[in-house]
Amino acid sequence: MLAGLIAALGAGLLWGLVFLTPLVLGDYPGFMLAVGRYLAFGLLAVGLACFDRAALARLTRADWIEAAKLALIGNLLYFATLASAIQLAGAPVPTLIIGTLPVVIALTANVLDRRRGGGEDAVPWRRLALPLALILAGLWTMHAGAVHAPGATGGDYLLGLFFAVLALACWTWYPIRNSRWLRARGPGLSRAWATAQGLATLPVALVAAIAYAVWDAISAAPGAGFDWPLGPQPALFVGFSALLGLAASWLGTILWNRASHLLPAALVGQLIVFETLAALLYAFIWYQRWPSPAEGAGIMLLVAGVMSGVRVFRHA
Repeated sequence: MLAGLIAALGAGLLWGLVFLTPLVLGDYPGFMLAVGRYLAFGLLAVGLACFDRAALARLTRADWIEAAKLALIGNLLYFATLASAIQLAGAPVPTLIIGTLPVVIALTANVLDRRRGGGEDAVPWRRLALPLALILAGLWTMHAGAVHAPGATGGDYLLGLFFAVLALACWTWYPIRNSRWLRARGPGLSRAWATAQGLATLPVALVAAIAYAVWDAISAAPGAGFDWPLGPQPALFVGFSALLGLAASWLGTILWNRASHLLPAALVGQLIVFETLAALLYAFIWYQRWPSPAEGAGIMLLVAGVMSGVRVFRHA
């Protein structure tokens, strides 16, 4: 339990970095931010594959297909829709929608476990009520009282909300699917499975980049398209892509795989709250301010909800 919690915390601290990128690189399309990040992740995985040759060689064709699905939906599509949502609708509302992931994943995982006849992961709904209520109350309090920048309006705002909901769907599916795969196999695959997802991500990201380049060349007005291949701030774009590819994608995935193997899926879903807390921490540092009283109260509710969830599953 303790090792799984520490691994989930580490993954959350690394994943929180992705919420800064669309703001720092606001003149880059969200899709290109995702392509840059996962090209870096895939290239890194190629170099690291030599350390996991034996484990990778044991993966079947079905395993590689599963890795490609996870890479496409949980990596590329999720980050592209999240980045686009933040850029179109501003940070507050999309972050609120994504911040409901602990609740949505825990509910979805518990529904699936109970449909399969229960087992060690399923718990009665009444025991989930308190931790989920605390997490939801914390998210609502934190965002309702946050110091927000002016958001977008009109069609862009509505499109941003659509992208945020799509990102929520992608990352509701990903951790549950990933956890089921890992827990159906023996221990010791956390690093190799992260590398496998990176290897599967590379061709997906390359095809996506080429497709986007063709679409941009056809649809954009003269002089208005993306400045290929690295955009208007090449050094910053490459630096953030490398940082997210190494820290958020590869190392974060290793830690999350470790947590997924050690902890029930519904508990792991609640621990995604660490990502929200980390994103807030980095935002406060970026804007050089302390949390408001409402934000502080929300953070305390979030932590209380996670601690309550840990107790529920420890005694399940």
